[in-house]
Amino acid sequence: MKETILVTGGAGFIGSNFVHHVMQHMPEARVIVLDALTYAGSIENLPEASLREEDERVLFRYGNVMNADLVDALIAESTYVVHFAAETHVTRSIYDNKQFFETDVLGTQVIANAVLRHRNTIKRFVHISTSEVYGTAVTPLMDEDHPLNPMSPYASAKCGADRLVYSYWQTYDLPITIIRPFNNFGPRQHLEKAVPRFITSAILGEPLTVHGDGSAARDFVFVEDVCRAVLAVLNAPSEKVKGEVFNVGTETHRSVLDIAKDVLRLMKKDAGQITFVGDRPGQVFRHTSGSTKIRKVLGWQPQVTWEEGLKRTVDWFVSNEPFWRKQIWMRKIPIITSSGKVELH
Repeated sequence: MKETILVTGGAGFIGSNFVHHVMQHMPEARVIVLDALTYAGSIENLPEASLREEDERVLFRYGNVMNADLVDALIAESTYVVHFAAETHVTRSIYDNKQFFETDVLGTQVIANAVLRHRNTIKRFVHISTSEVYGTAVTPLMDEDHPLNPMSPYASAKCGADRLVYSYWQTYDLPITIIRPFNNFGPRQHLEKAVPRFITSAILGEPLTVHGDGSAARDFVFVEDVCRAVLAVLNAPSEKVKGEVFNVGTETHRSVLDIAKDVLRLMKKDAGQITFVGDRPGQVFRHTSGSTKIRKVLGWQPQVTWEEGLKRTVDWFVSNEPFWRKQIWMRKIPIITSSGKVELH
């Protein structure tokens, strides 16, 4: 085994997709998955090999990124660290924000400190940030120099982690790269997110719930393309990626209402099956990626179109109802809107 990649949050949505991607495209690599298996992480997301102690290619370790001793021991075994572990749901951060700052900021500090201690053997530390750190777009395309104006507790926690990691490059010259993916979607995504929530509502014959008037727009990128971007960073020469920040997106946005309509059209459901609730506090009204940098530096570009990715996602949820039915109760969260009304979002 030539390299060992530690993947924190590897049982979550993007992290588990990345583990599968590495297993397929880096057959010589060994993978260690660290995950606390909170509500958004599931051992079912991982390759079956991760559950077999005798398998040498992928190893699962149950634990929290706040456990400094465990993190240090795992990073001591690794040559690459890809840090996905985070609380990630905007609405849930409005409902209860404490866990977001503990995991996203302090957990990232634990990882960064362990990388610092093992700087002689760690070749690259890739921190997975988010486009939410930018807030609402103030330019047609949001490149890596767009102002950071986080608009929710989740976004501000991720922004803190993003800048914390950056400071470890500036201060200690660690081999750090920050990736800011725009809105991910794809198979196995938790039902709290918009696309799987819409799809499962359509399957169950329920109305699709849209915030505000549905005009809030996002740049949706298929999870497989994000995994390709992370792998491109790991495989790139150090001088191209060390200390750099890369957006990962499609440079196209679509409104939440249009997404709901696309789901209903693709699933051949009634186009009128949409209801509206109040706007979510801290709503970001537009995200559109400017991803010229990663295209030029690493030659990455999205390969899965919105239509193809949505079809693949719908097909997965239609075929895997037993997998997601246990999450139904977590699709909506009671929050107090700006008008003072309590609504399920």
